[in-house]
Formats: sequence, C-alpha cells, structure tokens
Amino acid sequence: MIQFLIDRICRLFVILMVLALALMVIMVFGNVVLRYGFNSGITVSEELSRWLFVWMTFLGSVVAVRNRAHLGTDALVARLPMAGRKVCFAVAHLLMLAICWWMLRGAWQQTRINYGTTSAVMEASMAWLYVSGMVFSLLAGLIFAHELWLLFTGRISDDRLVSVAESEDVPPAEVAR
Repeated sequence: MIQFLIDRICRLFVILMVLALALMVIMVFGNVVLRYGFNSGITVSEELSRWLFVWMTFLGSVVAVRNRAHLGTDALVARLPMAGRKVCFAVAHLLMLAICWWMLRGAWQQTRINYGTTSAVMEASMAWLYVSGMVFSLLAGLIFAHELWLLFTGRISDDRLVSVAESEDVPPAEVAR
C-alpha cells in the first residue's frame, strides 16, 4: 500500500518536473528572443523560472530517493557480511531520517517567517518557495521509514542493502564476495 502510494506520487512528480522544465525553457527562450529581437521582455519569467527550478530540484530529489539514484559509496558495505550490511543500512537510514526531520523543521520555520513576505515581481508569498523543502523532507522521510520497516520485518531483499551493484574501482567478482 505505501509502496503503491510512493510510486504514484513519484510518477506525478516526474510529470510535474517535465512540465516545469518545459515551461522554464519556453519562458527563458521567449524572454531572450524578446530582449534581443524586440528590446522588451516578460518580467515574471525570470522569477517564475527560478521558483520552478527550486521545486523541480526538490521533486526530483524525492524521485531520486525512491529510485536510489543518489551518489553513494559502497566499497566497504559491499564487503561486509549480511549482518553488517543490515546494520549499515539501518544506521544510514536512521541518519537520513534525522536529516529529513531537521530539514522539515528548518523549512517549516522559513515558511512561517516568509509567509507575509511577497516576491518582487509575482507578489506571491515567499512561503511557497520553502514549502518545497517541506514536501521533500516529508516524502523522503516516508520512503526511508518504509525501507526501515521492510528491513525490520525481514521483507527487504538482500540486493537492496547495497545501493550500487558494481564499482569502477573494484572488479565485479570482488564485490560479490
């Protein structure tokens, strides 16, 4: 159930990221053409593009957490016995949950502080910019907590305990040991 919900949310985020990127390209390209060709421009395009970029980054980070696509170092973990891998997995996920909590608190504080502040051009509440950090930390925390639950209930596959299957520094035969 939770995995299904996470998958659907990530699918929605991918669609939103594509739309945001397309809108950013159209606005920035259109603004460049207008500036150089007609000596005018769309005032809101620069600020809105910046906001879309921030949101796209945080939404993409949630998708990357779900797909385990962030950079990681597994040279030590891949050589550990199964019990060591599980301990490292649990410790890493608990640390990431703590970071999500701190990020959620910070984003919430910034959202509250900037609620009454409006942006220069769009005159929208600056709180919307910081809500993106809250969305990321809540959803990434949910993903980490779900993976911890799978670990503690024994339903996580052994290959998920090591993020990267191969390393450029170590031949594949040595990683499997």
